[in-house]
Amino acid sequence: MTRKLLVIAILVLFGLLAWLLLWTPTGVDLDPEGPRHGTLDLASPPQGGDFVLESVDGPVALADLRGKVVLIYFGYTWCPDICPTNLVLIAGALKALTPEELERVRVLFVSVDPERDSVERLAEYSGYFHPEIIGLTGTPEQIAEVATLYGAAYRRTELVDSAMGYVVDHSAYSHLVDTQGKLVRNLDHATPSAEIVAAIRTLLESSPSTENRSEP
Repeated sequence: MTRKLLVIAILVLFGLLAWLLLWTPTGVDLDPEGPRHGTLDLASPPQGGDFVLESVDGPVALADLRGKVVLIYFGYTWCPDICPTNLVLIAGALKALTPEELERVRVLFVSVDPERDSVERLAEYSGYFHPEIIGLTGTPEQIAEVATLYGAAYRRTELVDSAMGYVVDHSAYSHLVDTQGKLVRNLDHATPSAEIVAAIRTLLESSPSTENRSEP
């Protein structure tokens, strides 16, 4: 049975990757010969911390997500390569969780391109990967503050003769926050879905659901 599930998981992953190669997000020109950029190193050691940013459904505060494992990823919707890779893998991890586990997990996709990424665009883009990925944005100052908390690096690079205008080079770590709001792990760019699932489940198991806790 385990072997059968493994085969199914591999087929699903290949299907996701094939879909990614064929799918073009609305308003983004993914030219195979177009711009590409590498990942940046972290700007500073991530410390973590609470923040509030805007989603299509209103403000989202990390402090309000206590009791849930939170994965935070910094990127932007016009990203030609790095973000789609990571978001496919994150989505694969979410699909591997049970409904009960998924209820206790949140993924926050924080835009480092507030000039172009409206909350509506972020919601549409994130939804292509998984409906439980929440796109967040704010003012440039707010984004900079949150990026500093998690050591995220980003910089704008102008493009000559490109419809995109510019790209935003950025670090590509996924930051795992435990149910108490503490940053506990930073996952590398392109971390496999299975490793993301294992990391999430470790945190879920170390903090049992409040529904299963007995009253003192």
